[in-house]
Amino acid sequence: MTAHSPTVRSVQGDLEPTELGIVDAHDHLFFRSPLLAGQELDDVDLARQELAAFAAVGGGTVVQWTPYGLGRRAAELPALAEATGVRIVAATGLHQAAHYTPELLAARGTDLAELFVRELTEGIAGSGVRAGLIKVAGGFHALDAHARRTMRAAAEAHHATGAPIAVHHELGTGALDVLDLLCEEGEVPAHRILLGHLNRSPDFVTQREAARSGAYLAFDGPSRANHATDWRMPDAMAALADAGFAHRLLLGGDTTTAGARSVSGGPGMPYLLRRVRPRLEESLGKDVVEQILVGNPAEAFAVEWR
Repeated sequence: MTAHSPTVRSVQGDLEPTELGIVDAHDHLFFRSPLLAGQELDDVDLARQELAAFAAVGGGTVVQWTPYGLGRRAAELPALAEATGVRIVAATGLHQAAHYTPELLAARGTDLAELFVRELTEGIAGSGVRAGLIKVAGGFHALDAHARRTMRAAAEAHHATGAPIAVHHELGTGALDVLDLLCEEGEVPAHRILLGHLNRSPDFVTQREAARSGAYLAFDGPSRANHATDWRMPDAMAALADAGFAHRLLLGGDTTTAGARSVSGGPGMPYLLRRVRPRLEESLGKDVVEQILVGNPAEAFAVEWR
């Protein structure tokens, strides 16, 4: 690779974008939050089994959106990648305030951008693993003070490193407010922003406007909480593709609880390729789905790192 060519920052080092293969662009191997007490993703062996199951159906890369302070177990990730052959991208960033104790948020103070940059460039403490993206979160149809603070820090960290910014949207809402803050105030190029969960609010007008900005739209699922909108995802993605935005689409599984893993009886990561992919191929065609799973993430996560 040339000195300044775009690379994807995986837990095993920087990769050429063509090395990713089929990408689960939004998922979790480890996740621990007080909002999901008793449902933690924290078992290393089950994480290995889940990755192996994903690899068995053709999966090549998993992008873990678990940010700082939520049990991401970064030190375990290189060995899991080595054991399964699945490449892993880790995240820095901060989720909604409700996922943290007040003490942790107070302890972070105003050094969020510094923390994000350090984890992107030097590594996540105690792991030797460098993050490859910044994860932040909005609220339901709004951005509270915590969201604005973390997004401004993410914008600052992006300018220092080039890292992409991935955004959790509560029930799929608030995407245009996020773009206003990050693109206009934060001066982040839209193509460096990944808007998550947009399938959970099937507002085709908002989706087209978000895609028109140049941002990536990450569709994910399935989910018990969002089952009422899961079935609309093929139509939404087909509408965006027909409008000329196939190159802005990403697809992920977003496994957030232990029971959702395929090795624990849930749909898990393999479901993305075993069931979601064939369903989307009926609506979008095989070539477009290949672009969404391979070509688009290779561009979305590849950065000329600073």
